[in-house]
Order: sequence, then structure tokens, then C-alpha cells
Amino acid sequence: MIYTVTFNPALDYVMNVNNLQTGEINRAESEHINYGGKGINVSAILSRLGIETIALGFIAGFSGDKLAEMLNTDEINNDFIKLKNGCTRINVKIKSDKETDINADGPKIQKDDLERLFEKLDRLKQGDFLVLAGSIQKSLPDNIYENILEQLKNKNTKFVIDATGDLLLNVLRFKPFLIKPNHHELGDIFGVEINTLDDIVKYGKLLQQKGAENVLVSWGKNGAVLIDKQGGIRKIGNVPGKIVSSVGCGDSMVAGFIAGYIESGDYSYALKLGAACGNATAFSQSLASRKEIKTMLESKFLNLGEDFNENC
Repeated sequence: MIYTVTFNPALDYVMNVNNLQTGEINRAESEHINYGGKGINVSAILSRLGIETIALGFIAGFSGDKLAEMLNTDEINNDFIKLKNGCTRINVKIKSDKETDINADGPKIQKDDLERLFEKLDRLKQGDFLVLAGSIQKSLPDNIYENILEQLKNKNTKFVIDATGDLLLNVLRFKPFLIKPNHHELGDIFGVEINTLDDIVKYGKLLQQKGAENVLVSWGKNGAVLIDKQGGIRKIGNVPGKIVSSVGCGDSMVAGFIAGYIESGDYSYALKLGAACGNATAFSQSLASRKEIKTMLESKFLNLGEDFNENC
């Protein structure tokens, strides 16, 4: 079973605006609502790939009820904790000449709410995966990811961490199965600018030395690079085309990688399925469908590059 935790889920209110003018009244050409939150996105893609998953986290108010309703409609298993106060955040995503996002803070999580989450996490067992993804609210302790992994460290659960800065660095000692920074986040960790494959490999290996088993670095238009536990270094490109939305692409890649690894135990296939999921979501208004993922997986453009292990 794959469990995901999203501390601060959201409803994303997406508006398409032709030639957005700041400081003026603009009319949307179209709009739609998506459920959001990195862990939820991972569970959604896993579900579409036929992998058992349960989305955990916190919801609140009318917007939280709507989010759970939307997940249930899409047959995505969830077991959220309902907070007594506040509302699940509603983020505004404006699609125009450029993408503009306005993200809300989200409700406050109390100590007893966290205790209920830890009780749910106690159900995890050997062979399960736990995905911790995204930022945390100001009301949460900075070491919440560490506390969770500390509780589960003897259960032989595989940890997947998609976070930035100290949230990521401080859990590397728990030897997560997979981490997925993008190239900007990788550079920020070490205070450098990442421009080349050699840069990605150099600093990705440093994260391995700190404890990560597999380091998957998304590299924007250049695709992605995997530095795997066995010492392999693999690069994969992107399918050409006009990107519809970048929201959820990284989460989709994480889900596809996990699904590919579960299905095959092969890192090359895991990377390819991860890239297929990420590309499919990039060309979709929301998270990719199973059919869209299959189309990407069969694309002649989505080919693995050479194994760079001997050169890097």
C-alpha cells in the first residue's frame, strides 16, 4: 500500500485569462476547479495507474468537504482528519501569457489533530510506501517530517520525500528510498547554480552520501536525471509540445516512478513511467488520465539516454 500525507491540501481555482492586465478588471475565458496538494496529486496518479493508495492529511470547512467529495468521485481512497476550525485553502491559478498563482495559508493544525495522524500512521507495515510531500503550515513544528519518520523507522517502510530545504535535509538520516528535488531546489540546498548534467550528478551524489537511496532530479525542459541506489545515472528527455499547465507535473513524476518500480523493480522503467506521467500532466488541464499516460509512455520521444555511470 502507498500512503501519502498532505498537510495543507487545496482546491485550485484555475482561470484562463487572455492577456491578463494587473490593476484592471479581467474576464476569464474559462475556469475549473481541481483538487490539489502534492501528496493528493501523487495518490491521484497512482490510483489511475491501478496502484493501491490512501491519501492522508487534514481538511476543514466547506472547501475540505468538497475536496473529499471530488476525490471520492474519482475513486481515490482517502482518510482525512477533519479539523474543527478553519477551511481548506482555495488557491487561485491564473493562466495567461504567464502563469500566476495565489496560494492561501490554510487552517491551523492543533496538537491533538497531529496525534490522530500519528495513530493512522501506526497502521503502516513492512513493504508499504509513505510519501511526504510539500510544505507545512506555520502551526506545525519544523521537525514534523522527522518525527513521522522516527516513529516509523523500525517498520521497514519505504519513504519518499518531495520537499525542500531543511524539511528534506533533516530526514536524509532515515535513508529515504526516493527524494525528488528539481534542479533549482538542488542548487538552493548547496548554494550553487545548477546548469549541467555534471552539476546534477555531483550534488545529487552528495545527497546520496547524506542518506538518500535514489535521487530523482527534474530538470525543466531538459527532462530528468536519476542517480540510483545501484550507482546508475540515467537521463530522460521530454516529449515536445506546448505545455498546458506545470501544476502537478513533479508529483505525477513521483507517482509514476513509484508505480514503475513496484511493477518491475527496474529503475530504468521506473524513470520512464515517471517521465511519462509528468509529461502527460504537463499537456493536460489537470492531472493526467491513464489514457494520456499510456500515450506518453509509447511516445518515440520519451527515450532513456545513455547510462552516464562511467562518465560522471
